[in-house]
Amino acid sequence: MANSTFQPIKGNETLKDRTLEVLTDAILNGKIKPGERLNESQLARELHVSRAPVREALQQLQEQSLILNIPRRGMFVVSLDDEDIQKINSLRVVLEAEALRLARKNLTPQRDKKLEQLILAMETSEPTPMKLSMRIDFEFHRTIWSYSGNEYLVKILTSLTAPLFAHSVRTSMRSDRLRIVLDSHRPLYDFIQGNSTEPAEQVMLQHLSVRYNLPERFASLTAIT
Repeated sequence: MANSTFQPIKGNETLKDRTLEVLTDAILNGKIKPGERLNESQLARELHVSRAPVREALQQLQEQSLILNIPRRGMFVVSLDDEDIQKINSLRVVLEAEALRLARKNLTPQRDKKLEQLILAMETSEPTPMKLSMRIDFEFHRTIWSYSGNEYLVKILTSLTAPLFAHSVRTSMRSDRLRIVLDSHRPLYDFIQGNSTEPAEQVMLQHLSVRYNLPERFASLTAIT
């Protein structure tokens, strides 16, 4: 990792929270590359903080599956190949389908309004940087998961998809293609509203297929594809 990658940490936030934010943004923006080793001491020097907030931030990034701790080697930013992406998405089809069903079951007018706001934000936004687009994309999915009422499902999906969304942010995409990806969220909202008769797995599979190649490859869903 090159010297002077970061500016010194300043502000009113706790050092741990600010350090976490800076490192997360660096991973999403590609300042810290996939597969790159993270050195706790070096990061502390560059950020002008002690090693404690860096250590805490790295632990949280590990919990979010954005970095891996490899015994006797150190911590590295997660790097995904095509097969990794397919395996993650195959699990998403199953787990997010359950989240969709539970979100529909638990839908209230207030929750519906929140989802509608996110959908409209995605569908009416002007071309924006990939990072901003993926943030609202991720927020939409996380909102659905939170409506499931199952905090363990939320935790699993958050950990599972964090490296995938980070990978998406680092992947260049034409604005017209990004527009198609953002618009592909409407069928998920229709399902939650009860306006779709398709199985939740099929809804998720169609959504993921807009962006990813063979998202069902490692799932037993061939009967409905």
